[in-house]
Amino acid sequence: MSDWELALLALAGVVSGWLNVVAGGGSLLTVPLMVFMGLPGPVANGTNRIAILLQNITAVATFRQRGFSDFRLSLTLSAAASVGALFGALVGVRLEGEWFDRVVALIMLGVMLLMWRDKRSAEHAAQAAGEQPRRLLAGHLLMVGAGFWGGFIQLGVGFILMPILHRVMGLNLVLTNMHKVFIITAYTVVALVVFASQVQLMWWVGAWLALGNAIGGWLGAHSSVTHGDAWIRRMLNLTLVAFIIKLLFF
Repeated sequence: MSDWELALLALAGVVSGWLNVVAGGGSLLTVPLMVFMGLPGPVANGTNRIAILLQNITAVATFRQRGFSDFRLSLTLSAAASVGALFGALVGVRLEGEWFDRVVALIMLGVMLLMWRDKRSAEHAAQAAGEQPRRLLAGHLLMVGAGFWGGFIQLGVGFILMPILHRVMGLNLVLTNMHKVFIITAYTVVALVVFASQVQLMWWVGAWLALGNAIGGWLGAHSSVTHGDAWIRRMLNLTLVAFIIKLLFF
């Protein structure tokens, strides 16, 4: 790739990293961009994981610096997601084409409907606390499926993780994003090992993209903590609407 293409990827990485941490869908920018620049689908899919890993390490560290961490829960959720990611990555190394666009769009539409329905009262919050063991179990089981999608394609995985953490497990959106970036960090290590063993990754391209994603991840973590639940919800819904329109009609 030329210098201007690498610079464009780094800039796209900043936007992608911010989107990934605050809402999701950042890989819907970077993976198609790499394919457009000439990388085969599996190579772009795998190379993107280099940037995703650095982005989320940066975000985890930023959340921790701002006083948000719960490593015990993050680790158990990550273990469940990593099991799914292993099998998803084994499928993803063979992925070609764009047939999954409509599936991703439908997932986003479902997430948006779930988030719009969420009007948590004090009574609802008390009920959620009483149901916590059941919610924890359901969340961990669903993480296996979310991890499979993340290992398989990564695109839109934030839109799957957020309702699991927020709606199923009852976490607020700041804690949801905190756990989300930790989970993605963990299973991305697994997926990246699989892709690196099966596909010739573009490490130099991934490094430039990772630089942008790391900056975006840092900005996204600060934005989540600073602005809180209501702002995250608005950003999530705006992102969902934009990507649904893009996937279904363009």
